[in-house]
Amino acid sequence: MLRPDSFPHYSRREFARRTISSAALLGAPQAALLSRFPAVSRAESESSPGNVQFSPDIEPLVRLLEDTERDQLLEVVADRVRNGLSYQEVLAALQLAGVRNVEPRPSVGFKFHAVLVVNSAHLASLASPDEERWLPIFWALDYFKSSQSRDVREGNWTMAPVNEDQVPPSQRARRMFVDAMEKWDESQADAAVAGLARTAGAQQIFDLLCRYGARDFRSIGHKAIFVANSWRTLQSIGWRHAEPVLRSLAYALLNHEGENPAERDAEADRPWRENLPLAATIRADWRDGKNDSAMAVDLLETLRSGTPRDASQKVAQILNSGGSPQAIWDGLFLNASELLVRQPGIIGLHTLTTTNALHFAYQHTGHDETRRLMMLQNAAFLPMFRDRMPGRGSVGDQRLDQIEPSGAGVSTGDDVSSIFAHARGNRDAAVSEALGYLKAGNDPQALIDMARLLVFFKGDDSHDYKFSSAVLEDFYHVSPQWRDHLLAASMVQLRGAEERDNPLVGRIRDVLTA
Repeated sequence: MLRPDSFPHYSRREFARRTISSAALLGAPQAALLSRFPAVSRAESESSPGNVQFSPDIEPLVRLLEDTERDQLLEVVADRVRNGLSYQEVLAALQLAGVRNVEPRPSVGFKFHAVLVVNSAHLASLASPDEERWLPIFWALDYFKSSQSRDVREGNWTMAPVNEDQVPPSQRARRMFVDAMEKWDESQADAAVAGLARTAGAQQIFDLLCRYGARDFRSIGHKAIFVANSWRTLQSIGWRHAEPVLRSLAYALLNHEGENPAERDAEADRPWRENLPLAATIRADWRDGKNDSAMAVDLLETLRSGTPRDASQKVAQILNSGGSPQAIWDGLFLNASELLVRQPGIIGLHTLTTTNALHFAYQHTGHDETRRLMMLQNAAFLPMFRDRMPGRGSVGDQRLDQIEPSGAGVSTGDDVSSIFAHARGNRDAAVSEALGYLKAGNDPQALIDMARLLVFFKGDDSHDYKFSSAVLEDFYHVSPQWRDHLLAASMVQLRGAEERDNPLVGRIRDVLTA
C-alpha cells in the first residue's frame, strides 16, 4: 500500500532549489492549500433509478460530480473543500463517478482514461509539495467531465445494478468468476465478481485479476494498467468501494473484437496460451539468480528483433541459466525506453506504462506462477508494441545503451532548465544532455522534480500524468547502472519548459485560493 510518507516531500524553498520555483511559472501561491482544507458537508441525494448506487456516505458527492456542469465543477468542489471535504473523499468520488459513467468500450482507453488516470494523478499529488498537491486532482476532475460528455455522445452508458439473483454464494464465487472469464461471459463475470468483492480477500481477488489483466494484448496494455491502477486507488480510498470498481474492471478485461476469443486462436491471445506451459519449465529457485547486466543486454538484443515467442523463451532461458528476475526487468525496462526513443507518442509511451503495470503486478501478487507469467507476458508484449510502430509513422534506430552523453559536468539549476527546454523540441539533444547531467554524478531528483512540475503546469492530456507517474516511479525499479538511461530516455515524452502553460492550471489555482 502506498502511503504519503513513502514519497519525498520538500519545502517550497527546497523544491525551488532543486528545480525552478513554481512561482516562476504561476506566481507565488497565497497560502499552502492543504492547511486550509479540513471533512465534508454532504447534501442529501439519491441515485437515479436503474443505476448502481454507492454507499450513502459517498453517493451524494458522486452525484455532485456527475450533475454539476463542467464550467462550474472546480468552483463547487473547491467550495466544499474549504468547508471540510477531504482529499480522500474527492479521490473516492472521482474514481466511482468514472466507473459509473464512462464505459471501457470499445477499447479500454480513449474516454476511459478518466478512470485510468485517477491513480496517476494521485501519485503525482503524493510526490508534490503541499502547495501543488490539489492541482493533479482538480485537473482529473475536469478531465472526468470531458470524458463523461464524450460517453453521453457515444450512447450514454451507465453502470446498472448487479443482478442479485445471479450473485453466487461465497463458496462458489471464485469458481464461477474463473469459469466466466475463461468463457468470456460478461453477465456471469459481472455477478461473480460482485460475489467475490463481498466475500473474498482483497489479495485473493488481486491475484486473479493480475492474470486476466495480462492475458491478452488488446487495448495495448490498458487492461493490465486498469488492474494495477484500480488496485492502487482502492488502497487509498478503501476496499469498501471495491465492488463497482471490480465490476467495471471485469467488464473491461472481457473487451474483445469479433468472435469469442475462447473459440479461436487470435494473435492477441497467443502469448498467454504459449506462456502458461513455458512458465512451468522455469526452475523452482528462479528468484535467487545472479543480477548480471550482460543478461539484461542479452534480453534487450532479443527484444529488438525477435518474435513474441523468442522474447518469452529468452526470459525462461536466462532464469534457468542462473539469471535473476532483476536482470529480466532491467532488460524489459530498457527495451521499453528504447522503443519510446525510437518513436515518441502513443505506442512508445504505452510500452512503459504497460511495463510499469505488469511490474507492479509482479511485485504485489502472492502467486508464484503469476509472477513468472508477468515477466513472460511483458517480454511477449514488447515485440508486439514494436511491430505496431511502423503503422504510426517513422521509427528510429537508436540503441539506448549506445547513446552518448553530452554536456557532462554542469550541475547548475540552469542546466536542468536547459535540458527541459529541448524536450519535445530537440528530443535527441534532450536525451543526450540529460544522460550527460546524470553521468556527471548530479542529483537525479532535480530532473524528476522538474518533470513533475512541468506536467502540473503544462500537461493537458491523461498520458502526461500516466506516463510521468510510471516512468518516474520506475527509475527506482531498475538497477543503478541503468537508471540514468531510463530517466534520460523519458525526456522525449515529458513536457518541455518552452511549451505553453495549460490555462486550466491558472483557473484551478484561482478557485483554490479564492
